[in-house]
Amino acid sequence: MFIHRGATGKTRSNYFCSMNEWNSLHKIVTGRRSIKPSLMNGKKIDQVAVQQLLELADWAPTHGRTEPWRFIVYAGESLKKFCQQHADLYQAYTDADKFTTAKYKGIIENGEKISHLVLVYMKRQPAQKIPLIEEIAAVAAAVEHILLGAEALDIASLWSTGGMTHHESMKKMLELADDDLVMGLLYLGYSDEPAPEGKRNIPLSEKITWNN
Repeated sequence: MFIHRGATGKTRSNYFCSMNEWNSLHKIVTGRRSIKPSLMNGKKIDQVAVQQLLELADWAPTHGRTEPWRFIVYAGESLKKFCQQHADLYQAYTDADKFTTAKYKGIIENGEKISHLVLVYMKRQPAQKIPLIEEIAAVAAAVEHILLGAEALDIASLWSTGGMTHHESMKKMLELADDDLVMGLLYLGYSDEPAPEGKRNIPLSEKITWNN
């Protein structure tokens, strides 16, 4: 087979392989959507697939290789228990004038149609040599790996920070250290609903400053 070799030394076949990989990545990134738990259908995800998503997360960039991401995975009865505990925290630590029964029930119902819930938190290193913002960014990158992996596997997902996610009572319930930080709840499952149309509110041109 004739293979053209360009000025860079890369073969045309390598170029097309790279473009195929780019096209696949582009489709996954631009196709990712947040799907609410209420739109999921109750179908269960194979435990192997969840493990694969967490393996992707483990390859996030990390300064000093601190690898600060931690995951607590809930499924089955433990999922129902967590959602009830979460709702109870909301009831216990919300002022009466702000508490709503609808939100209380909604937190519980979040676990009814999903397959797994992954609680993500940042484990702060005792030495704290790495700036906090970089550790938070590393965990956020790990979460994005999970979300993109889920999209590739046709798994519906939602990164939620609602309810009591950032409240100190959540950290206490989980027995986390004072310097640890809950980053969110990842709801995973399947949905029969078509993915919503993607949109950005600010043109990309307004987000870029070119200095050539």
